Amino acid sequence: MQAPQSEFHGHNNVDEPVSLGRLVSVTGGQAVVLLDNPDEEANHVKLIRPDIGTLLKVDTPTSIILGLVSASSAPMPSHNSEEPELRVVEVEFIGELLKRDDGTISGFKRGISRYPGLGDPVLPADQHELSRAYECGDAEALRIGCIQQDPSIPAMVKIDDLLGKHFAVLGTTGTGKSCSVALFLHRIIEHSPNAHIVVLDVHREYGGSFAECAEIITPHNLTLPFWLLTFEELVEIICGDQPNRETDMEVLRDLIPAAKNRYSANQRKDRKNRLSKVENDNLPIGVDTPVPYRVSDLTGLLDEFIGKLDMRNDLAPFKRIKARVEHLSRDPRYGFMFGSLTVQDTMADVIGRLFRIPVNGKPITILELGGLPSEVINVVVSVIARMAFDFGVWSEGRVPITLVCEEAHRYVPAGKTGGFEPTKRAISRIAKEGRKYGVSMVIVSQRPAELDPTILSQCSTLFSLRLTNEKDQEILKAAISDAAASLLDFVPNMGTGEAVATGEAVALPTRIKFDILPEHKLPHSSTASFAGAWSADINDTNLLHEVVKSWRSQTRLAYDTHSTDSGQGAVPDAAQELQPPAAPDAQDMPPLAPEGAGQMDPSLLAAALAAPAAPAPMAAPLASPQAPGQPAPTAPTLQPQPAAMPAMQPQPAAMPAMQPQPAAGMPPQPGVMAPQPAAAAPQAMPSQAQNPGGFGQANPATPAMPADPGLPAHAAPPAMAPAAPVQPSPGAVPGHPVAAPQPQPIDAAQAAAAAAPQQFAQG
Repeated sequence: MQAPQSEFHGHNNVDEPVSLGRLVSVTGGQAVVLLDNPDEEANHVKLIRPDIGTLLKVDTPTSIILGLVSASSAPMPSHNSEEPELRVVEVEFIGELLKRDDGTISGFKRGISRYPGLGDPVLPADQHELSRAYECGDAEALRIGCIQQDPSIPAMVKIDDLLGKHFAVLGTTGTGKSCSVALFLHRIIEHSPNAHIVVLDVHREYGGSFAECAEIITPHNLTLPFWLLTFEELVEIICGDQPNRETDMEVLRDLIPAAKNRYSANQRKDRKNRLSKVENDNLPIGVDTPVPYRVSDLTGLLDEFIGKLDMRNDLAPFKRIKARVEHLSRDPRYGFMFGSLTVQDTMADVIGRLFRIPVNGKPITILELGGLPSEVINVVVSVIARMAFDFGVWSEGRVPITLVCEEAHRYVPAGKTGGFEPTKRAISRIAKEGRKYGVSMVIVSQRPAELDPTILSQCSTLFSLRLTNEKDQEILKAAISDAAASLLDFVPNMGTGEAVATGEAVALPTRIKFDILPEHKLPHSSTASFAGAWSADINDTNLLHEVVKSWRSQTRLAYDTHSTDSGQGAVPDAAQELQPPAAPDAQDMPPLAPEGAGQMDPSLLAAALAAPAAPAPMAAPLASPQAPGQPAPTAPTLQPQPAAMPAMQPQPAAMPAMQPQPAAGMPPQPGVMAPQPAAAAPQAMPSQAQNPGGFGQANPATPAMPADPGLPAHAAPPAMAPAAPVQPSPGAVPGHPVAAPQPQPIDAAQAAAAAAPQQFAQG
């Protein structure tokens, strides 16, 4: 917006403040202003005392030069308050507002094209000039707060310069660093809902802030196959820092390509997967080629070398590697990497999920690293950073990606001996070359002194919150290229949520106040409340047991329930996720009968016991010896109960075909099967055929048995009606049916197992 000339530099405007002073010294980038002592009553204005950080202006014919107050002093102080004294302020030139021919302002430009002269008056910049100075022109910009000098003027950042050239957020814990990062991300996705942002969340702070628009990946739903790792990354996991690392590395260097080739050869033999694997048939496979292979292929090769007799003296590396690989495969903490039972080429799926391709309404991926083993976090960060850069290279920058590194000093520490070298190399490549391929980086750290200075120097925009450590302040001053380095003098004393912003994404180096997000969008810090926690005693008796169990299993005690379902299944909270498998209920357990005994199929038994309660069907009466001429007892008719018992299929493997022998002097009873209870005394019963399992009662799930060819036709056993196994009463009287026995499969099986030797002895 253009404004009248009088608003900017007219000398006849009665509303324009009086001059603060005049220039008495001008150098290349600095000037000294001698302050006036005007008569306040005569000028009817309030005397303005410029504070440190205030913008002042010097009006010239071609531009309005802006300078930042960096220091103030009184070289000749007066002991008498009534006597005037000499006061000066030091100003750093930071840019100029260019004028058009008609005197209006055309825009802001950094640097000075024409310096002012000695004696030129110096005035405070008004609101209109400040607005034009801090605006971003025609560039796409975002509001992140307001400037400290005038809260009515928004603090804007240029999106392309902010992301394309990297930026850093630095500040001591508790100064609002995480809230500032969340503010940046919310502003970005509000402007660009199809962004591609990956947040490496070490402390699990951001999940609740972006629950509705983020793909939240926790150790429980993370999938990062081990075959995506490079050789160095895999060696870090398998070998670590053990003394024989170099020897084991040489073994792995030969075995990994062989395992990949073996898997590829097996896939080529599989005609069903021929079409999906044909593109990899002629692919040259090296130790770092990201193609699938199986752990079993690697251990199989190790076994082959171990089995060679001529290598008995050189087997130690192979045995160490095999033991370590098998340990990792069983460790639940590494389940996201080694836990898959099948190996498939899911590289495209992994990349799509991590980098949000397609976005599907969730432009941010929050990777919660808090539950991962400490020794594997660096490897995971290395894989993510390397894949982001490689994806940018091979996609030719068509999908820009931003990687947010929380606690970056953990991954890229200063010095050559600290940190994981592949991680430092991957992040350094993004810092140096990422913008060429559309891969940007956000560095978040509370210790700039512990951060690799090369990484920090590649960030073209810095937002420094309060820093109290002297080494951190020195590193920050060395990293700033702007002339307004004096702004960093505010860094030790700024309040929470305040920052000094310098760099290419902001129009001017300035002190800003960040906007405050709504409560539901703020990240939730895990800082413990000592006063609240110590206000009462601990009454939870299970707390120690839960902590010990979590400690031993190396899993977090609880996870936030903000994780969402994103095609991989919803992530349950810790109370559900971290519970061990429940012991099977007694009614779900199969009967403890010896192998070959006629017990019910466990699945049918579980279904029957889980069905709604129904009147128990009458079991068939047990056969008893009858006196000659005495009528046989009448058996109640058995009716199947479909609601209480599902239809049972014959189990031929559960019980071999029995060859029953008819009881002596006992006429056949049509429609009635007389099984011999195992618990009844053998001497009180007539001779019965013993089945091969030693179980004297019939299996309801056993099909009708063919008649013995050596028996008369009428002695063929009738078809058995389905009924649950029964436990006869110990006091059963011969010749009388047992009244309504209840099914007790487990006890019957145990009794059968105990009685089997006796029955064999008497048979």
